[in-house]
Amino acid sequence: MLFFNNAATWLTMKLVTRAVKGTHDLFGDEIRFQRKILRNARQWLESAGAFELATPVFEFTEVFQRGVGQTTDIVQKEMYTFSDRAGRSITLRPEGTAGVIRAFIEHGMKVMPQPVRIWYAGPMFRAERPQKGRQRQFHQVGYEIIGSDSYVADAEAILLSYKILESLGLRQMRLRIGSVGDSQDRMKYNEYLNSVLTPHFDDLSTDSQRRLVSNPLRILDSKAPQDIALLQELDVKPLLEFMGEKSRKHFESVKKALEDLGIAYTIDSRIVRGLDYYAHTAWEIHHELLGSQSALGGGGRYDTLVETLGGAPSPGVGWALGLERVTLAMQAEGLSPDAASRPLIYIFPLAAEFAEKALLAAQSFWPQVSAQYSLSAKKPAKGLREAEKRGAKYAGIIGQDEAASEAITIKNLHTKEQKLLSLKDAAALLKGENNEAH
Repeated sequence: MLFFNNAATWLTMKLVTRAVKGTHDLFGDEIRFQRKILRNARQWLESAGAFELATPVFEFTEVFQRGVGQTTDIVQKEMYTFSDRAGRSITLRPEGTAGVIRAFIEHGMKVMPQPVRIWYAGPMFRAERPQKGRQRQFHQVGYEIIGSDSYVADAEAILLSYKILESLGLRQMRLRIGSVGDSQDRMKYNEYLNSVLTPHFDDLSTDSQRRLVSNPLRILDSKAPQDIALLQELDVKPLLEFMGEKSRKHFESVKKALEDLGIAYTIDSRIVRGLDYYAHTAWEIHHELLGSQSALGGGGRYDTLVETLGGAPSPGVGWALGLERVTLAMQAEGLSPDAASRPLIYIFPLAAEFAEKALLAAQSFWPQVSAQYSLSAKKPAKGLREAEKRGAKYAGIIGQDEAASEAITIKNLHTKEQKLLSLKDAAALLKGENNEAH
């Protein structure tokens, strides 16, 4: 037992032995679920022509203020922002798209064959109230198609996000699509919201009172019960009713394309999404078994984001899926993660002085063969039990004779067959078996 001199020392030790609230360590089944999701995403997205981009986990704050939008909850309440040693404002990325667009501009990707398809994955950071499936550090995989204003690009993006989830075995999903129109549509709609909600200003939450002045559309994204109740009581019209002919045609084309692709959907007229850069198509994919936190991910079109961040006009569309939410959905449907790593062979020395020989044997099999070895001596029965416990197919035994002749005794734990082989022959045997298995 440890004894501490004072309460401050005890508190310090307590803090350094646990993760910060809203973060957690990934291992075991959880990391294997995420690995499976990412492997499927990579396969689908790269087969569609996307390349992987890894952006820094922090950017200059202006990237997100301009990209995500000053009036969003993300920028106003949820970003982790700090000053670096030079006094510059830096923010941990709360979402992936703004950083991808910054990289698109910085590296001159406008000259690449258009449209440019990019996928990314990694941790994001938001100062939200931690709850199941929503942490302050969370993980996403995302996809962007930059350089096309075609409705077909919207359909492709939606198709890929849905197919990735479907390929994981998920079935209890529902795609909800809507449209936020273009800038003119939103201007008309904001005027309408102002006229309807201003007489009820005192009934709105504090955040929505502020939004009514800066960007009324954001009120539709409010989670405050009083705002939701007021919108229902006033029977506020959806933005879809204010769309012009161009926006309406784009939306109808996306819906028709999804029908042609065999992707079922429902219209959600109140989809706004929590980001200001969206225009036209917006969508979310929900899972029926996850309750109130059912959104697995979503996305939308952004036709002016590249310009907003200082680049030449390049319309785009993209999405992100939350790996923690998708993991919960897979668990809810009884799906399995990637199998735990198991060695093909487990090697153990019969005496302590042969431990180095066990390492020599193991390294002769790496990296083509998963081989683990014991650093301590084991009696044959105990070593064989340990090999079975680790899920190995073979046990490798290093005793006096094996150590003297650069050999190893290999025992098949299934057939019980045992043979003495040179390390070279043993490596050939195991590598050949490993190749056949794959």
